[in-house]
Amino acid sequence: MRLAIVGPDSVGEGITATINAMWGGGVAILLGILLIRNVGRYPGVEKAASIIPGFSVSFGILVVVLLMLRLDYSRWVLAGSYISAIVIFYIGYSGVFGRKRLKVGVLALEDHLDEPLDVAGVEWLTLCDPDHDVLGLEAVAVDLRRDLPIEWERRIADFALAGVPVYQRKHLIESLTGRVELEHLSETSFGTLSPPSAYMVPKHIVDFVTSVLALVLLAPLLVIVAVLIRIDSPGPSIFSQQRVGFRGQPFTVYKFRTMRNRHEADKGGLDAAITRENDDRITRLGRFLRRTRIDELPQIINIVKREMSWIGPRPEAAVLSSWYESEIPFYRYRHIVRPGITGWAQVMQGHVADVEQVRSKLYYDFYYIKNYSLWIDILIVVRTIKTMFSGNGAK
Repeated sequence: MRLAIVGPDSVGEGITATINAMWGGGVAILLGILLIRNVGRYPGVEKAASIIPGFSVSFGILVVVLLMLRLDYSRWVLAGSYISAIVIFYIGYSGVFGRKRLKVGVLALEDHLDEPLDVAGVEWLTLCDPDHDVLGLEAVAVDLRRDLPIEWERRIADFALAGVPVYQRKHLIESLTGRVELEHLSETSFGTLSPPSAYMVPKHIVDFVTSVLALVLLAPLLVIVAVLIRIDSPGPSIFSQQRVGFRGQPFTVYKFRTMRNRHEADKGGLDAAITRENDDRITRLGRFLRRTRIDELPQIINIVKREMSWIGPRPEAAVLSSWYESEIPFYRYRHIVRPGITGWAQVMQGHVADVEQVRSKLYYDFYYIKNYSLWIDILIVVRTIKTMFSGNGAK
């Protein structure tokens, strides 16, 4: 069959094109729902906010398939299906589910009642005794590892029998905050400390192919930015730095220079490696490049060299990494996956500098490793695009 660009030349071709678009649109809608459901299960994600990205990805895949198979299709039917799906689902989620707060019960005898109370979108209700009414609760959070009074153990069993979900408190907090706070490696519940190779291998293949294409397509932009940097301030356009990457191996990362050029002797110290709030070393153009994340584009070369990925924990300077390892237990575990140009900690927290902020960032990295999958990568891509326009988290 030949691809109809403007429109079918006959009634038969028109019917075929319409049927192909209708069937394809139905499949794309189902795939979009699957994407929305899986992406929407991550913390801080309103399903209404993931509707446009979800359906855009699914209908984009459909168009690629139709072009590859050279099938006739009606662009108007396909566009109508796409717009209708977005409007209907957005009204449904925004009107029915969008303003709903999650009500979770916590036992009054828990030791850390104050820990989950700051989670946005969650209303915590303290259950003072086993006979407390749980009507209207979506879930109950309990520390199932501690010894509970026999009356509470019976009541918790009753909750489950009544259809009220009972969650291990620690796991529920992880899913709501997007952080995994490790006290012992045996408490990660990963089953294995290594992320699933079933996703890691194809992800690295896609990283390599897309980075080669991106390098070719973005070459003119990279050249223009490099020239503007040289015009804006004296010094080289590219900044290189030794950082710690996959499996703890050092590598050289490339970025567009956003700071005033310093002597080589100043580049290796701890203070020089830390970028602080309103850092006076950042140039005028550098602030724009940082805010839009354009300064990270040369790292596409690192992806081509298989030293980095598009998505993963951000690589730290070698001098900072050594400092963090001496201060924070399990810090090295973040090197179990390839570092990325963007990552879960970046879109959730932004740039950090001091040890306590790094510790918090590390919890986000652990959450990403624990939930290492296509779905969380899609969410990170969507949030990164949003961050590029808003500039949040940049320094």
